Amino acid sequence: MAVTKAPREQMNRDRYVELKKILEERRREIMSEVQGRMRDVRAEGAGSTVQGVLDAAESSEADIQDEIEFALIQMKAETLNKIDEALRRLEEGTFGYCFECGEEISERRLRALPFAVRCKDCEEAREVAQQRERLMAQRRGAASLFLDMQG
Repeated sequence: MAVTKAPREQMNRDRYVELKKILEERRREIMSEVQGRMRDVRAEGAGSTVQGVLDAAESSEADIQDEIEFALIQMKAETLNKIDEALRRLEEGTFGYCFECGEEISERRLRALPFAVRCKDCEEAREVAQQRERLMAQRRGAASLFLDMQG
């Protein structure tokens, strides 16, 4: 009689395979986007010298567009780093589990945000705490400003 894996172990293996597929798919999408944007930026850069001299407004608009493109590429690169980190955690067996409560992060959440480190409930609690902290800091800042004006 052959020894079979327990259903939970098989489920974990299935989950591992599915999560790895999600991460690698997202990684490929982002890499393709970044490479496409970089090609576009190079093509536009090469084309702009042929077009001649730009007036100040056109030059300013082109600079803004370049900054936006650079910011988008930078954001995509940061996302790739998060995905690489998630792949490392997947290999370690810690990916897909909430940093706060240790429960499994839902597959639906991981599909939407494959590098999520907290379950929905813990992330919401963290956001509420951060919002409360910012509000308290603003109040302290306003109170100290008021006290400075009194002195």
